[in-house]
Amino acid sequence: MFGFPLRVVTENLSCKRGAVPAATVSDYTCPSGCPGLCVGFKRCAIDLLVSCTLQSSGRTTLALLSDIRIVLVGTTHPGNIGAAARAMKNMGLTDLALVSPKIFPSPEADARASGADDLLVNARVHGTLEEATADCHLIIGASARRRTIAWPELTPRDAAALVANADTPRKTAMVFGREHAWLTNEELEHCHYLLHIPCNPDFQSLNVAAAVQVVCYELFLASGRTGRDSGDEPVEPATGEEMESFFDHLIGTMFEVGFLHHRKSSPALLRRVRRMFNRAALEKTDINILRGLLTAVQYRIKSRTSHAETD
Repeated sequence: MFGFPLRVVTENLSCKRGAVPAATVSDYTCPSGCPGLCVGFKRCAIDLLVSCTLQSSGRTTLALLSDIRIVLVGTTHPGNIGAAARAMKNMGLTDLALVSPKIFPSPEADARASGADDLLVNARVHGTLEEATADCHLIIGASARRRTIAWPELTPRDAAALVANADTPRKTAMVFGREHAWLTNEELEHCHYLLHIPCNPDFQSLNVAAAVQVVCYELFLASGRTGRDSGDEPVEPATGEEMESFFDHLIGTMFEVGFLHHRKSSPALLRRVRRMFNRAALEKTDINILRGLLTAVQYRIKSRTSHAETD
């Protein structure tokens, strides 16, 4: 990721923040590889790296970040919505979706946004998580707790690498649940992966806006080393809407063939079926093949039923 050394000189300089009193020379490394001497006002190393990346990485970084949607589900405190918007804008993300927020819009959300008001103005409010992620190809759900059924799990850094290294652009949703309960098992069923932020095991109480900040930071860093220059033929991942249509078709067929029964079918079994296909990261072509197979099975069942009635 890192390229040419970046020497930051802050001696007798002035800027919007006022005069820089201390003469300081610090050596850093520019993440985007820009050569030469950069002169600027006194700031911490991470601010310098972020600023340099935004100015030098160009369309690749912006294109990747624009494909990422932050989804907040059932947020009860409007201040957390504003703080999440602020965290997003600091890291170059702009696509915010809200699922059934308790209070929105809200003056408190505007105050906590601290200049990221445009994200709140453009935020879309949905009734369900399914609606909010209908056009997304990859859905990653954040949760503070592990689940009874093992789910493919990622850290924020793993998730960021997965998004950045995709061979083709794809719309990605990073989903954050309620402040106290996070995501329900039913909501997690819509996700391909579970994202878990490692914390102090004796005190795992991460605010939802803080969780958004951690994830957005990792996405921002990863966007500088995207691997989208592959010469392979591009693939088109299935969207959330296409996956839900497939699951409806699959479950309906499983009932028709007698594999599932209305009285005996366990929700845990259906959850495992969803997890199996979500883990496969299906493409549009895969969906077409599988739905063609299901249609053929249904046709054969109807054909046999009709012959039996005739006989």
